Amino acid sequence: MSRFDGYFLRQLLILFGFFTLVLVGVFWITRSVSLFDRVISGGQPAIVFLEFTALTLPTLIRTVMPMAVFAAAVYATNRLSRESELTVMLATGSSPWRLARAVFLFGIVAGMIMAVISVFLRPASVEQLEQRQAEVAGDVTAQLLNEGEFLHPTYGVTVYIGRIDLDGTLHEVFVSDRRDRLNPVSYSSKTAYLVNNGTGIHLVMVEGIALRFDHQGKTLSSTLFDDASYDISELTNTDSSAARSLEAIPTVELLRNRDAITAAERFTEGELIDELHQRFSWIAICVAVAMAGYATLMLGSFSRFGLWPQIFGAFTILVLLEGVRGFVSPVVIDNPDQWVLLYLPAVIGILISCLFLLIAGRPLLRKRPQSGTGTLSEA
Repeated sequence: MSRFDGYFLRQLLILFGFFTLVLVGVFWITRSVSLFDRVISGGQPAIVFLEFTALTLPTLIRTVMPMAVFAAAVYATNRLSRESELTVMLATGSSPWRLARAVFLFGIVAGMIMAVISVFLRPASVEQLEQRQAEVAGDVTAQLLNEGEFLHPTYGVTVYIGRIDLDGTLHEVFVSDRRDRLNPVSYSSKTAYLVNNGTGIHLVMVEGIALRFDHQGKTLSSTLFDDASYDISELTNTDSSAARSLEAIPTVELLRNRDAITAAERFTEGELIDELHQRFSWIAICVAVAMAGYATLMLGSFSRFGLWPQIFGAFTILVLLEGVRGFVSPVVIDNPDQWVLLYLPAVIGILISCLFLLIAGRPLLRKRPQSGTGTLSEA
């Protein structure tokens, strides 16, 4: 590797890190607002929000990485061209193919990072996230311990707690249970306690009243009680054996046990094949978008105003490749034998890059400007 290749590669890696950080930050802020609201409103501490955010980062990084790779390749090439560095290298005899070595190596490095994230980290993080979400959904106590709010832990049940003491005593408790529409019941008490007796979690209310409405008889009955127990352990689904999502299946399991997964779970063969090869196709697309961004800008000549037409063309190619990705996925799901189509966007990107580099390396292939044919006349 020459000194210029190392210099070009460093520029690409620095810009790649910058664009990745910016894009991840933008997408993270957009998604974290709704996630923060759901977690905090569910009575969970802020540490749970940070844990959920960390577990969603691999998926988020995988989504923005191709865009960051493309942006780094386009920006670095445009800057080197604007500062005449590429012009000097081309004038000394280096061809666009020769200068593309650093870009290709950059695509390989980005692909290796993508391989770790897409093949290993993302499935593991999605699996852990789904387990934690199930645990949080089953944490009835955390969902109920919110002062001054009307909470709805499940459909047809409303709970209100006016105040919570440091020792766990609940004050001004109201519970409305409308799951039985013919006989809805409401409880109200001055104080209450959450008790876990081993068989479930119970809300023990002290000094209160129970109101029950009979729809058939159109009667309302009231019962004063010194203490009453209300089972709240069934308000949420605490089943930890919920079906996992397709994204949570480890890659090794997709490679070795697709038949067992199809027999035991709801996924089809096409869905498993599509998910498996999607994870590997993300690796190839990193190389393709890096080369496409560089090769497209090499079609332009030096200009102090930059290579904006070529930049627009490179962005168009990126949109085209993404459109092809969305088109071939349903085809593979319906026809698993055609899984090779998932690598078509990367192949198209590399072929376009080779064509553009061929044109850039042979100026005679470009359209020549019309030259004047007039003759000079003697004065």
